[in-house]
Amino acid sequence: MYKLAKKMTEAQEKQLVVLETRIHDLMALCDGQKQKITTLSSLLQEKEQELKRALEQVELLNAKYESLLTARIVSADSREVKDAKSNISRLVREVDKCIALLNGQV
Repeated sequence: MYKLAKKMTEAQEKQLVVLETRIHDLMALCDGQKQKITTLSSLLQEKEQELKRALEQVELLNAKYESLLTARIVSADSREVKDAKSNISRLVREVDKCIALLNGQV
């Protein structure tokens, strides 16, 4: 059988070392990006859960607000209804601000 016994030149050896170094650097970069993706995925899940809780709170406050509107029709004291309505409106605005902040962070 014919054997190919060829020695590498010094330039080829240097190129091989450079190639190996670049491959290791690329693999390290890939690992770093995988870790970053994992971290960002976890952060996204947390923000989605926070947003879900905020939306549930908004729904609850809207239901309470509707109940207060119904109570207003039945209630004779309009001052109490105005106070309650303004309190609910203030709470809804606060929740809307929280949602806006969460949407900006996600």
